[in-house]
Formats: sequence, structure tokens, C-alpha cells
Amino acid sequence: MSAPLPAALVPGRGGLAVRAGVTAYVVLLVAIPLAALAHRGLADGLTVFWAAATSPEALDAFALTLWTAGVVAFLNAIFGTATAWVLVRYRFRGRRLLSAVIDLPFAIPTLVTGLMLVLLFGPQEVLGQWLSAQGISILYSPPAIVLALLFITVPFVVRAVEPVLLELDPAEEEAAHTLGASDLSIFGNVILPAIAPAIALGTLQCFARAIAEFGSIVVVSGNIPSRTLTAPVLIFGEVEGGYPGSAAAVSLLLLSLALALSLGVRGLRSLRSKR
Repeated sequence: MSAPLPAALVPGRGGLAVRAGVTAYVVLLVAIPLAALAHRGLADGLTVFWAAATSPEALDAFALTLWTAGVVAFLNAIFGTATAWVLVRYRFRGRRLLSAVIDLPFAIPTLVTGLMLVLLFGPQEVLGQWLSAQGISILYSPPAIVLALLFITVPFVVRAVEPVLLELDPAEEEAAHTLGASDLSIFGNVILPAIAPAIALGTLQCFARAIAEFGSIVVVSGNIPSRTLTAPVLIFGEVEGGYPGSAAAVSLLLLSLALALSLGVRGLRSLRSKR
């Protein structure tokens, strides 16, 4: 027999009022703005919407947004997992500081990220001048976008994988060692299957965050159409240029992608909880 629900959780007038208030809050802050965006994006008809969303400038912006986000997600899947492994399996001086630094991108405005990269790779800075002398250009090019996205997405894979590593039973690894398995074999056959859902979850969150980034990108990319203009920055430019309909059309496509990624994250979380 299941235990009775606490009194505070039993449905009643108070519970109905709370649910109504929460529903109204979400509708007011999320559903109504989304409806306004959809209405504005489709107000001129599907033909105009599709023309704006598939213009050469928009397609180039989407392509740049997606491939840079994909590169960043791939790199974070590898190095984020390695970082989580080091934080869990090793004890060393500065470990707590390293763990705190990983969360730093959550605490600072992304515009600060862009400014840091400008101060590091700017043409008047020491490192920027040296790279220019070598024929290497970082600022106002795709590498600057990738660096900015890497900085702001550092925590996702690390924080997704870390708790799963902490929960692993060391007895399985000890048994594999006893049977003569190598460290690489143990990682590939014992550890990786257990942490794979967490890696996928963190990677998907990283990708979703990267495609939505604006603050750091608008500072370091140069916003050159068909070269360094990402979709979020394109939306901003359309609004500033007096074309809210085009901005809404591009926003709807990004919104659809974000919804798909959100559903994917929920599915991976469900799979992780079942495991």
C-alpha cells in the first residue's frame, strides 16, 4: 500500500489556486510572447515568411550558426568529459579552484566574454599582433565565434557527467582489472556506456546554448553578412533595420529548433533517470 500524500500535496481549493496561478504566470511570460512572435512571423502569409527565412543571408547565417555550434558541442563532449574525469578521479592542489572556474561562464554577462577575447586577440594587443605577423586572424572571423561559444558552454558537459561518475560502482572496474582488462578497455566497456547518456545530455545542452548566443558573438564576429553573421545577430540587425517581419520569420525557425532540442534534452534526462 502506498503511503498517503502529505496534507500540503492533497488536491484542494488551495492546490487549485496554486495551479491556476502558476499556469497564468507561464502563459503570461512564455505562451503569450511566443504567440505574438508566431503571429508576426506569419502575418504576411507563408510565402513571405518562407522568402524571409530562406533568403541567402538567412541561410548563410543559419549555416554558420549550426556548424559553429556543432564544432563547439563536439569539442565540449570530449574535453568536458575529460575535465569531469579529472575532477572526480584525482585529488590535486587547485582542484576546487578549477571546479569554481568552470562555473564562471554562468556568472558573467556574455558581453564580457566578447570583451575578453577582444582584449586578448585585438590587433593592438601583444598576442593579436604576433598572430597577425604569422598570418593568423582570430577576431572578426569564425574562429572568434568558436572561441566565444566554447567559453560560455564550458560547464554543460562537465556538470552533466560529473555526478554520474561519482555514482559509478568501483567494484565493476575492480572486477574488470582482476580479469586482466586494460584501462582503455575498462573505460570503453564499463565506464563509457554508463556515462554516455550524460555526455549526450550535456552535449545537446551545449549545442542549444551555442545556437542562441548573441552577446559575445556581436562583439567578436564583425557581423559580416554571409561570412561572420550568425542567426541571432541577423535577427537583431533586422529589428534595428526596421524589418520586424523578417526578424520574426528567422526567430520562428530558431524557435522550432530550440523546441526540438528541448524535447531531446527531456528525453535524455528521462533515459538517464531510468538508468
